Amino acid sequence: MSRGRESIVFERNIARFGAARIASQWKPGSGGSVGPLKLKTRLPELDLPADGWVRIAPHLSGICASDLAAVDGRSSRWFDPIVSMPFVPGHEVVADHDGARVVVEPVLGCVARGVQPVCAPCARGDLGNCGNLAHGQVSEGLQSGFCCDTGGGWSTSMVAHQSQLHPVPDDLSDKAAVLIEPMACATHAALAAQVQPDELAAVIGAGTMGLGVVAALARWTPPATLLVAAKYPQQTQLAHSLAECRTVAPSEILRAARRITGSQILGRGSNARLATGVDVTIDCVGSPASIESAISITKPTGRVILMGMPGKSTIDLTALWQREINLRGAYTYGREMISGRQYRTFDLAAELIAAADLQRMLTAVYPMNRYADAISHAASAGSRGAVKIAIDPRRGSR
Repeated sequence: MSRGRESIVFERNIARFGAARIASQWKPGSGGSVGPLKLKTRLPELDLPADGWVRIAPHLSGICASDLAAVDGRSSRWFDPIVSMPFVPGHEVVADHDGARVVVEPVLGCVARGVQPVCAPCARGDLGNCGNLAHGQVSEGLQSGFCCDTGGGWSTSMVAHQSQLHPVPDDLSDKAAVLIEPMACATHAALAAQVQPDELAAVIGAGTMGLGVVAALARWTPPATLLVAAKYPQQTQLAHSLAECRTVAPSEILRAARRITGSQILGRGSNARLATGVDVTIDCVGSPASIESAISITKPTGRVILMGMPGKSTIDLTALWQREINLRGAYTYGREMISGRQYRTFDLAAELIAAADLQRMLTAVYPMNRYADAISHAASAGSRGAVKIAIDPRRGSR
């Protein structure tokens, strides 16, 4: 007889949400212990929403910055209409489906939702731009892991539409496969930058996403010079192992970009910026400081790709107007064009992980009954010499 599903559940609890927000001001990741998360056992299996949906059993599920923002009470209210509660977090998932290993492409687009006709972005394969995230045969949810009907990877069982499942190549271990979803995000951002061989490019941030962008640039669109802002020693080491690049502390990136470009510095302090600058900057942090830094080092008519999740920020955007800088967001994945050929981003991500040995970025794996420790570790990964943290639902509290 089945013993039911074991899941880490995010519930609507205003008091605990507030406690998480306050506690995380002092120690990021505190929401894992005081926030609206709870490990629940013997839950009934989720219903299959419609034909084409199947049950899968997660092997590993990563902890993403968006998970940390939700747990710490810092998610943008922008997401409210496209999230349904209670939900089980975890959208970076490698799982078992009928004895075969699969990874989940978590965006809940038109096909998964049974929406007909599909919207134009979904018809093109750009699922991240789907306009029907609150409609169809499942509840509101931008992705699996933020939808009450689908469950998520922080569980012994979840449901997924067959269109979301990708077989795991035999040469990738579970620890490598769990990185496919975040590396698909990184690959999408790197290719969105459209870096040319004679250009100067900068990457701000060298966590999981930043390092993934560095690896993707090196593989598909290497620039003439690549400058990487890395905060911690292990990030610097990994960046140099992934690409030919120059690394500096985030506080030094403007001066480093000035040396590379030969530009003058205009202004002082927080108002300092380059007179010219690099051709393209990819911001993998998403803080007000990192966005302003990206704009300050990018040349007039240059490109800034915002990959980091910014939330609500107060930023002086005068430079976007006066310097005619192009600002573009990079969210999730779908399909990519390389040398005139179209590829699924997930396929490129699996290729990148194998080629660059990115499994080494998975630093620690925790059982579900230690989810608070896992979240705390993920929130302070850089300062603790870590990169990616994951949860193994098979190692629960039973």
